[in-house]
Amino acid sequence: MAPRKHEQQGRHGAASSTHYLGTSTAMAVLARGGNAFDAAVAAGFVLQVVEPHLCGPGGEVPAVFVTAGDPTPRVLCGQGVAPAAATTAHLRDELGLEIVPGTGLLAATVPGAWDGWLTLLRDHGTLTLAEVLEPAIGYASGGFPLVPRVPPTIATVADHFRTHWPTSAAQWLPDGRVPAPGDTMRLPALAATWRRLLDAAVGPTREAQIDAARDAWCRGFVAEEIAAFCRTPVRDESGRDHAGLLTADDLAGWSASYEDALLVDTGDGWTVAKCGAWSQGPVLPQTLQLLRGAELSYPDGVATADTVHLAAEAAKLAFADREAWYGDSLDPAARVPLETLVSEAYAAQRRALIGDTASLELRPGSPDGREPRLAGYAAHSGAPRGDGVSAPGLGEPTVSRIGAVRGDTVHVDVVDAAGNMISATPSGGWLQSSPTIPALGFCLGTRAQMFWLEDGLPASLVPGRRPRTTLSPSLGLRDGEPRIAFGTPGGDQQDQWQLCFWLAHTVGGLDLQAAIDAPAWHSTAFPASFAPRGWQPGGLVVESRLGADTLAALAARGHVVTDAGPWALGRLCAVGRGPGDGLLRAAADTRSGVGAAAAH
Repeated sequence: MAPRKHEQQGRHGAASSTHYLGTSTAMAVLARGGNAFDAAVAAGFVLQVVEPHLCGPGGEVPAVFVTAGDPTPRVLCGQGVAPAAATTAHLRDELGLEIVPGTGLLAATVPGAWDGWLTLLRDHGTLTLAEVLEPAIGYASGGFPLVPRVPPTIATVADHFRTHWPTSAAQWLPDGRVPAPGDTMRLPALAATWRRLLDAAVGPTREAQIDAARDAWCRGFVAEEIAAFCRTPVRDESGRDHAGLLTADDLAGWSASYEDALLVDTGDGWTVAKCGAWSQGPVLPQTLQLLRGAELSYPDGVATADTVHLAAEAAKLAFADREAWYGDSLDPAARVPLETLVSEAYAAQRRALIGDTASLELRPGSPDGREPRLAGYAAHSGAPRGDGVSAPGLGEPTVSRIGAVRGDTVHVDVVDAAGNMISATPSGGWLQSSPTIPALGFCLGTRAQMFWLEDGLPASLVPGRRPRTTLSPSLGLRDGEPRIAFGTPGGDQQDQWQLCFWLAHTVGGLDLQAAIDAPAWHSTAFPASFAPRGWQPGGLVVESRLGADTLAALAARGHVVTDAGPWALGRLCAVGRGPGDGLLRAAADTRSGVGAAAAH
């Protein structure tokens, strides 16, 4: 299959993101002498403006990166934690909830994106905060065109805004109407918040100025406004009004951090670098370990039925382990057995479970001989995802066919000539997930919906714990050399669509753009991370470009196949460094119509 777009190539810098304005911002920063980190931060703030249904200032950002001076991958954790008052006793026992609502104020964790981006800029960038914020402030104050998916998202929640979230109606329903695609939208309150933070960025050095702006967020007016807003109950998807739990002390007590990346040798000269088990990042290397030695093939650049079947069954086993074992455990006795989960030996044991037909069970393993435990709510398939109506991946990846709006994510990758490379997956703070805080011009995130309200699990709700997020940026190293940065929005589908890309590139031999364009698929046969958290045994969502014969063969093997259409799954981005030729490469999603890649 010939790619619909060409891979971009250049020698000075390359960038890819889910929105053309994010990519053009990154390239402009590179052109003016900034490095890959300056470019990623500037693009990240622009994406908060121009893709407001997919990320916002109240969200979070994880990233995996290498620097020109050190090729060892590191992780930036800009994922905030649960508030001190967020306990299972309160939500489950006092409020009578079975799961954390996916909208409103109860699901808010400490906003992590601001501190995450600024920490990265301070430690690895070269530009000032004012220089990297300038493009985002310009779009927020001067206006930006609404991409086609924003108005339908607003339309879905317009009545809810008018009835229950008037502050959101004031911002997103100009003159009381749903805006049209291409309309110019302005966010003056957000621009004012950023300008006020810049006014606080005072100090003798660039680094001191950035730290002052961080402090103004977590200990200053932003924290005060968030805490005040959370005290008033608002309607959430439980059908009741609940106040939020975030306080100023919660914001003051958290900051972004760095940690070692999870590095897994996949046995073919490649190594995958991911975030740890507080994300779903280990799913991709787990799946690749399960596929070691498998007969995978890509005739004419399209995966065969055998390849799709094996990949889907391997992913099911990895995601079952995610449900039983992944989390940000605060108790050393309940540690995540991560080293075992991603090991070749453990994969060899689990590989025997992959048969010729689709499994209809959720089958977590027993790493180190420990017995798996699933949340009771997740142990059995449920109608929200098993009814054949709300299968994700059609339209926006986490917006169902029946119009239920969840939220999604953005992505940005940048590489520069010096050797700096970063993959970042910002998310949360979606315009449709929580009411707008009028004094700040943005809303809070809802990532706490990924906690369970059952005690004793790695992903149980515990104050100060990170939710087990779906966000999963990636780096690929070839023979120890950082070669590609890649990622995609898509919630639970992120590591599955990355698997499609990875196999097309490393097995199929396709370049970055052709690998992104290759037909994709994903399983829905495990509990969803987003409320209402159902799943569909045997569910397999595919792109029709796999071919009618392949879809029929998959159905014959017992997969419950949903044809999503020819170009429906994934919004992948990727950048890379060629072996030996010095060329930098970039590729971007074809499917959404707004993603873009560039190199110069």
